[in-house]
Amino acid sequence: MTVLFKALPTATVKALQKGGPDAYGHIPERRISDGDGVPCRHCLKNVPAGEAYLILAYRPFPELQPYAETGPIFLHAEECERAEEAVTIPELFLETADYIVRGYSADNRIVYGTGAVVPTPEIAERARMLLEREDVAYLHMRSARNNCFQCRMERG
Repeated sequence: MTVLFKALPTATVKALQKGGPDAYGHIPERRISDGDGVPCRHCLKNVPAGEAYLILAYRPFPELQPYAETGPIFLHAEECERAEEAVTIPELFLETADYIVRGYSADNRIVYGTGAVVPTPEIAERARMLLEREDVAYLHMRSARNNCFQCRMERG
């Protein structure tokens, strides 16, 4: 089985870049990057020093429900090209030692027992193992330190 690493959808990102409200109904905050640790969840590249970026609350679920985690993410303030779906972990994420990988069911609930802090070199294999389970519809990769959403992983 192949695992696809997926960036945020372009339509969602463009709406936010045009001033649309975030998951809490607020306009995204605009800042200037210092070039250190500002990963855009759409192009999956760090926002370079001197460029504008957005900070906003993001909820990668279709509706509110008890398991619909919401947290901060960064995006380029101006349009950027969406990262292609990849079968290997995107380069952006290789700079960090580990991430949380967690499985979700088809009804967008956490599948208990799937969440773990996984060393970065082992993420693709852990994802393959979890996606072989019938009760797991998709996965999230999240920051192991702050629980921020990084990307979605699905069967390829």
